[in-house]
Amino acid sequence: MGGDGSAWEKLLEEDLSLTSAEQFYRLAVEFLEESRQGKLPVSPARSAEELWAEWAGPLPAQGRPLPEVLRELKEKVLAHSIRLHHPRYMGHQVAVPLPAAIWMESVTAAMNQSAAVREMSPAGTVIEMLVLGWLAAMAGYGAEFGGVMTSGGVEATYTALLAARTRACPEVWHHGVGARSLAVVCGEHAHYSVERAVGQLGLGTRNCVPVPSREFKMDPGLLAAVLDRLEREGKTVVAVVATAGTTATGSFDDLEAVGAVCRQKGVWLHIDGAHGASALFSESRKSRMKGVRESDSLSWDPHKMMLMPLAAGTLLVREEKALQDAFSQSAPYLFHRQGEARAWDQGLRSFQCSRRNDALKVWVALNRYGSEGMGRIFDRLCDHTEYLYGLVADRPDFQTFHAPESNILCFRYLGREDDSEDFRDILNQRLRARFNEEGTGWITITRLGGRFTLRTVLMNPLTGRSDLHLVVEEIARLGSRLRAEIRL
Repeated sequence: MGGDGSAWEKLLEEDLSLTSAEQFYRLAVEFLEESRQGKLPVSPARSAEELWAEWAGPLPAQGRPLPEVLRELKEKVLAHSIRLHHPRYMGHQVAVPLPAAIWMESVTAAMNQSAAVREMSPAGTVIEMLVLGWLAAMAGYGAEFGGVMTSGGVEATYTALLAARTRACPEVWHHGVGARSLAVVCGEHAHYSVERAVGQLGLGTRNCVPVPSREFKMDPGLLAAVLDRLEREGKTVVAVVATAGTTATGSFDDLEAVGAVCRQKGVWLHIDGAHGASALFSESRKSRMKGVRESDSLSWDPHKMMLMPLAAGTLLVREEKALQDAFSQSAPYLFHRQGEARAWDQGLRSFQCSRRNDALKVWVALNRYGSEGMGRIFDRLCDHTEYLYGLVADRPDFQTFHAPESNILCFRYLGREDDSEDFRDILNQRLRARFNEEGTGWITITRLGGRFTLRTVLMNPLTGRSDLHLVVEEIARLGSRLRAEIRL
């Protein structure tokens, strides 16, 4: 090798050492520990424009010393990132990842097995099916189950509807939808991915038909009426999508009642359990998933309530064949069955060909913490949300919209009795922004009944009751101050 080659070879050899690896791990551990202590702000204060103006520059031509790179990583990236492990992070449905799963990520990257075909991931492919089998058994699916790891609930729902469309129109892969009028039915509070999938599948978003809700849940009686109407209009219903853990409020549709309607009508039932399916781990809350065993497919994101690092989604189907039929392709250089009873190649039922083996961290975490541990994590997050609900409901300066069914709670700061609802909309929007800017905690906002509400999602099992008290008091204090500012 020439001089140029030996330089990069030296860096490569250096980075393969335990000494280099320990520097990365030390940085990660320090970040987690600083976040857990809760002394630093949850979120950074500087804008993207400010950071771009400071950091923008040419691509380095030569390799740099590792300590220098890590210093910039700490000062530029970590210092300006959301601290999910902060005890008062109560923002989006992004997991505060479990340590064992975090450390497994580097092992997965080191192996770099492509999980699309078994010959490229001989052990990982089997582990993926093992993990999926564990989850499928919890959902009540039998030996004919199928499944695949996905990037998340969006991909899982799309894949499920693709399988449902193939069931409704077996020749669609080769001939397309044609003149058929197809529809997908879901609750009005379903995740946006349902409508997106309907549009992407070429069915037309106007054929994503919402069913009105009661208490933020799909009304099963109105579902039957909607299906009857669509039948009279000559439309074929590809699937009904029920939700277990809605994004806005964490509510669970009545899966048993919805399933009964779907069975009566002979319609595919997909359950979007991306957030709420982990209730199956909980002895006290698994009843919220009652009826799941009657579904045809289920999406379930371990990177939500199972606290896996991104990304780790799953799609489970009652019958593996239904999933494989949705991807009616072959490739001469891949997917060789060779007389195997089970098709181990996950590329047969996935959108991805170059697939990271995200099942490994789930497998490690389940072995490390067990199903009982996962259930206690789920219960801890839900218990804390119920406690927060009690704190807010007892105060006259707040309005609650729902009793929590999971780890999500929406509430509204009211100000004073004579404040209009329009004024309260403005107040709550600014309140959320100011609260997050000051860094004491971090929450989100949504709209319910056309009005802006504050929204908390408790994702950190190490959050304590004192943190909940502090968040409520700080929101009330800022709300009172902001109200006076706006009135001026």
